[in-house]
Amino acid sequence: MALGKGLNSLIPQGKIRKTIRMETNNVSDNDHNRIWHIPISEISPNIEQPRKYFSHEDLEDLVLSIKKHGILQPVTVTEKTDGGYELIAGERRFRASQIVGLVSIPAIVRSATKQEKLELALIENIQRQDLNAIEEGFAYKRLIEEFNLTQQEVSEQVGKNRSTIANMIRLLDLPEEIQKALIDKKINAGKARALLSLKDEKEQMRVFRSMIGEEMTVRDVEMKVYGNTDKSRKGSVRRDPNVVAQEELLEERLGTKVVILEKGKKGTITIHYSSKDELKRLLQELT
Repeated sequence: MALGKGLNSLIPQGKIRKTIRMETNNVSDNDHNRIWHIPISEISPNIEQPRKYFSHEDLEDLVLSIKKHGILQPVTVTEKTDGGYELIAGERRFRASQIVGLVSIPAIVRSATKQEKLELALIENIQRQDLNAIEEGFAYKRLIEEFNLTQQEVSEQVGKNRSTIANMIRLLDLPEEIQKALIDKKINAGKARALLSLKDEKEQMRVFRSMIGEEMTVRDVEMKVYGNTDKSRKGSVRRDPNVVAQEELLEERLGTKVVILEKGKKGTITIHYSSKDELKRLLQELT
């Protein structure tokens, strides 16, 4: 299903409540840019909203802006079957308007499926860079698991490279403490991805704790990771950092775990997959 399919036309459903005022702006009844002023009390949050963390400072700035200039961009809502409206996009504007104490808020009313609600909220947050890496990865994972989409289909619908989708989802494999540090901006996504090179959770935590509080670049973290990467099966010899870097390159391009084992001038490359759909995707990537 293409993103936005069926959303190009505004489809009012049922009788419009007397408390809702329409701004016509000299447009026809079929114009999809019609804006309605809907009482805030009749709007409920988007249950598919991927963003779970809202910066208090960001909301304060928006509150001040709304007090001075009002709502410059309408939110998007869908009409609920049991009455009232559900927010699709514009969560920050909706929350800030509640804080300001506005009685109503400008909104565009559209019809949307559960999948489209998640997609539209996700895209708005990505465009505004409002999501942290864990929220973004979890939203991509939901699209794949709940709606049976492939990484490539998610990539096409949200306008991101497939490798980016894969790497964001991989961050969800990190221990909870590291994910929390990523959410709290104690580390960035680049450093978190470097930790994924360590296949053992204890090693990930050891390197993570050693780098917290230190002024380390992503390259510094990668060097520390390479120094702690899986030891050779023959003993305590460290793996060639060039091989580890090549694994990382393949993992980023393929979006899955890759292991390279060298024996002299020969070797093997093992590509892991977790489902038949992922196997199909990998075969398409490699052929």
